[in-house]
Amino acid sequence: MIDRRNFLKLGVVGGGAVFMSGLFQTVAATPRDDFFFVQLSDSHWGYKGPANPDAAHTLHQAVAQVNGLEVRPDFIVFTGDLTHTTDDPVERRRRMTQFKEIVAALNVKQVHFLPGEHDASLDQGAAFQELFGPTHYSFDHKGVHFIALDNVSDPGARVGEPQLAWLKSDLATQRPDARIVVLTHRPLFDLEPKWDWATRDGEQAIALLMPYPNVTVFYGHIHQENHHMTGHIAHHSAKSLIFPLPAPGSQEKRTPLPWDPTMPNKGLGFREVDALARPAAYQMTEFPIGRG
Repeated sequence: MIDRRNFLKLGVVGGGAVFMSGLFQTVAATPRDDFFFVQLSDSHWGYKGPANPDAAHTLHQAVAQVNGLEVRPDFIVFTGDLTHTTDDPVERRRRMTQFKEIVAALNVKQVHFLPGEHDASLDQGAAFQELFGPTHYSFDHKGVHFIALDNVSDPGARVGEPQLAWLKSDLATQRPDARIVVLTHRPLFDLEPKWDWATRDGEQAIALLMPYPNVTVFYGHIHQENHHMTGHIAHHSAKSLIFPLPAPGSQEKRTPLPWDPTMPNKGLGFREVDALARPAAYQMTEFPIGRG
């Protein structure tokens, strides 16, 4: 058991809310250990604009804060939009190389990367694969099966039939009561399709996951917290490391919220995710970037 805090107490940490949700309905008999990981998302390295005049430093701040956590996380996941979009393939690779050099300072044994549409949609993930590896994959950690899905390399915002077939095959290797975490960039459900906050064949991925009672999805893309249920499957979005976006459907266009020089990091952050073996659940702790 990780003993760095009382896991079952709801509270506020560093200005961010802590959520407790009973996401797993069953606990397998095999003993499992508690662990925790960190989710970061949407750093958009290479962005220059009024939504974050301090964009050259925000990612560095996040790395320093994660390295300053009381206990080192088991691993870190970046759920997409590592870099800001560019039509220039040379510049795209330069930004990815710079991003990779910055996050290499993270004091953790393992980092998992997913692409966002800013990283992958213009070249179907070619540059991302050169620098970071496959755009979809799975791995296991202390009794939890993690599945990274790519719903961005297809410029039509689809997972696609080949990857859906791979997902079906991957899930077939799991026990019916397996603890499964899905990592992706876009939401798999229709959050706000007119803002590109959806996956066109996401319902097919969800249908493949639905027979498994212990599934949770963590994603990025929308630059804010959002918590949603599709049946028994919980979906949790992460804040951004570059600028916040408006609440779904709250205005005509999804333009970034205005930058506030008195609170330059307002709306930015990352999260810890505590995977608890008993009771089987996830506890999320939201951290703001810096003091803003």
